[in-house]
Amino acid sequence: MQKKYIVRLTPDERHQLQAVIKKLKGSSQKVRRAQILLKADAEGPNWTDQEIADAFECRTKTVENIRRRLVEQGFEVTLNGAKRRRPPTDKLLDGEQEAQVIALRLGAPPAGYANWSLRLLARKVVELGLVDTVSHETVRQTLKKMA
Repeated sequence: MQKKYIVRLTPDERHQLQAVIKKLKGSSQKVRRAQILLKADAEGPNWTDQEIADAFECRTKTVENIRRRLVEQGFEVTLNGAKRRRPPTDKLLDGEQEAQVIALRLGAPPAGYANWSLRLLARKVVELGLVDTVSHETVRQTLKKMA
């Protein structure tokens, strides 16, 4: 069957992919993408999708997707993956609320407590009405930024 997306790498791209593989530089996904692109190169080995899938223990659809991404989105996006436009979840606290959490933490703890705990801080933030709900982990991450 005729391939719809033909991989043609420049010498510079080939060299970059070989460096990624040789040094195992980057994530395992990046290394696998580099290996697949090198074997799919029309100017190089020009392996079939099935041969590549068998060699790197992946599905032929994975190889097809990498070929398509190279043609449609370019070399850098194919090798490194697409960057997220937005974080998976929006921030719960804005800058002013974070400042209030930090100020609360720096103040004296409530009566009966020697120190602020993360859970105590989270309860106090909700009690003061800064946010409807907040976890102790969000409070920890906010305080960690301060340090």
